[in-house]
Amino acid sequence: MIDPAKVPTSSVSWLGARRIIRSVHPPIDLFEDIADPADWPLLISAEQKSNPRLMETLGNIDLVPPNRRVGGPGASYLMGPFTHVSTDRPSRFTKGDYGVLYAGNAFETALAETVHHHARFMARTAEPEGWTSQFREIVLDIDLTAHDLRKGAGAFDAALDPDSHAAGQALGAALRAAGSDGIAYPSCRHRGGECVGLFYPDLASGPIQGRHLDYHWNGARVDFYRDASNGEVFRIDDDPV
Repeated sequence: MIDPAKVPTSSVSWLGARRIIRSVHPPIDLFEDIADPADWPLLISAEQKSNPRLMETLGNIDLVPPNRRVGGPGASYLMGPFTHVSTDRPSRFTKGDYGVLYAGNAFETALAETVHHHARFMARTAEPEGWTSQFREIVLDIDLTAHDLRKGAGAFDAALDPDSHAAGQALGAALRAAGSDGIAYPSCRHRGGECVGLFYPDLASGPIQGRHLDYHWNGARVDFYRDASNGEVFRIDDDPV
C-alpha cells in the first residue's frame, strides 16, 4: 500500500473546473432554497412528518459534518455526491461508503472520464446502439490543499491504475481518515488532463449548470456526443489517453 505520509500536498485553485453528471438527478430544493445549513436538521424533521419520501430525495446529510455543509444556489450539485452514497457505486478513491466529488480541470477531461464509465456500463448491460442518456455539465470553482499524485516518478502508479481502483480506494480511505481534504491526480482517460477528488463539499463553490449532453453508443464505444441545446454533434477520439 502507498504510504499516505509520503504523498505531497499542493494548493489547487481552478476557476471553471468541469464535472459531468447524469441529468436524471435533479437539484434538491432544500439545499437550493435554504442558505443556512444549520437550519436543515429542524426543517428535515418537520418535513418528514408530511413527506415520508424526503430522505430518499435528500440522502443522508449526516454523512457530511455540519461545519462542511453548503447551501444556497447550486448547492445540490455539491452536496449530492456526499449524501447519496452506496457500496454499489464505488469509484477510484472510495468503496462507496463515503462520498467523493470528482471534477476535471477542463471540459475535455471531464468528458473523457464520464464517457469511459458510461461505455463500461453500456457494454456490461449489452445495450443496443443509439443515442443514450442525458448528462449535464456543471461548471464550478475548486480551492483546496490537496494530496497530490500528479508528480512522483511512478510512486503513485498503483493508485492510478486505469483498470483497478483497489489501491486508489485504500489510499483514499487512509488519506481521508488522516484529515485530507482531497486528492489531485492526472486523468487516466485524457492525456494531459488533471482531476480532483474532493472529500467535502465546501471545497468547491459557485456551481452553475452548463450544457446538456447526449452520448452516442455504437455497440463498442461512445463515439459521439451532442450538445442538446443546439443539436451540434462532435466526434470523440477513440484514444484520448
